[in-house]
Amino acid sequence: MNSEQAETVIIRAAQAEDATVIHAMILALAHDISSDIDPAVRVESTADDFLRLGFGDQAHFHALIAERGGEAVGLCLYFYSFSSWLGRRGVYVQDLYVAPSERGTGLGRKLMAETARVAAEQGATYLRLSVDRSNESAQAFYNGIGLHPARNELIFKVTGKDFQSLINKGGLRL
Repeated sequence: MNSEQAETVIIRAAQAEDATVIHAMILALAHDISSDIDPAVRVESTADDFLRLGFGDQAHFHALIAERGGEAVGLCLYFYSFSSWLGRRGVYVQDLYVAPSERGTGLGRKLMAETARVAAEQGATYLRLSVDRSNESAQAFYNGIGLHPARNELIFKVTGKDFQSLINKGGLRL
């Protein structure tokens, strides 16, 4: 792709009518991360989930969509967070997706920069994200744009039956 084509990329805030496109890019991202696993098995969300939870007065996330020629070619899905230690608002990037045809053009960097800019306008002073341990290309990309691994942290999670157990039994495994 030449530089003139790259200039035709438009980055804009996602709208409710983009829910299906957002979901499709999440499925594509899941496929890219684990091509040996059917993304439909890994991804439980639906386009309706994105519509219901991403738009309106109490949106649970925000997204930027990159388009070239009217076609969605990139996504950055994020939400705001708060650091009790810093006493500051931040932004957490949940998903970054760039279509294969656009990789290597700088689009991922542009999406991240625009996300940081939009978040800074809303009072954010930092950006965080997590990367699958096996996704070395994503780790190299993030390092290349100035993000660094938080060496002193591990991400813990609880889902499904264990989440219900935490609710019902105070986290005790009985």
